[in-house]
Amino acid sequence: MKRQQIVAGNWKMNKDYEEGRDLTKGIVDAMQPSDTLVILGTPYIHLMNVSRIIKDISNVHLAAQNCHQEESGAYTGEVSAPMLKSCGVGYVILGHSERRAYFHEDDELIAKKVDAVLANGMQPIYCCGEPLEVREDGKQNELVAEQVKTALFHLSKEDFSKIVIAYEPVWAIGTGKTASPEQAQEMHAHIRKLVREQYDDATADGLSILYGGSVKPGNAKELFSQEDVDGGLIGGASLKAKDFVAIVNSF
Repeated sequence: MKRQQIVAGNWKMNKDYEEGRDLTKGIVDAMQPSDTLVILGTPYIHLMNVSRIIKDISNVHLAAQNCHQEESGAYTGEVSAPMLKSCGVGYVILGHSERRAYFHEDDELIAKKVDAVLANGMQPIYCCGEPLEVREDGKQNELVAEQVKTALFHLSKEDFSKIVIAYEPVWAIGTGKTASPEQAQEMHAHIRKLVREQYDDATADGLSILYGGSVKPGNAKELFSQEDVDGGLIGGASLKAKDFVAIVNSF
């Protein structure tokens, strides 16, 4: 089975309205026809504008960077899954290490957000990964297994098939450090094995697992060439159209 290759950008809290428009147009104008799925994960203020710019491009999709777990209600400042769906969002990034660290999100909460996203016809990009001290203790496999099981393994096989997983070692996010291709492959294979044991071969073999953590044009090709690495969740390099498109072209 040929898995979907994906390059997703996570703009984080960057770009004002005009800058976001210009970045999107720069990416769209520079892209060549490709089978790679390209996802732009933008702050909320950009969703409608980016949706309009990419609407006629079949392989470019829109992602939000988070959502609330409830459909509606008295949650001032929050944005629900139905609201995102109405803006043309197809994917939602959930469980990013910055949400876990700064906003104290745990996998029980993230599981509820996963359910809300799926219930509204969108696809979660579920982030998992270990901090440096866990890697140094050699416990990264156990931690990532616990993250994946708690947030995702309550899902039916049909719903799980809509999930994209992004492995992001916390020690490599925004630090300039990158997991070696061998380290990335080892963890991606571990995640796929967990899915195979929980569901079946077809579900595991069809799952796209992305690597995130200081991916750049210079290292993307080697990372993406690993057997179980199906693309990347790109942070800093997604803020420059030339760099982001170069990473897309790494396949």
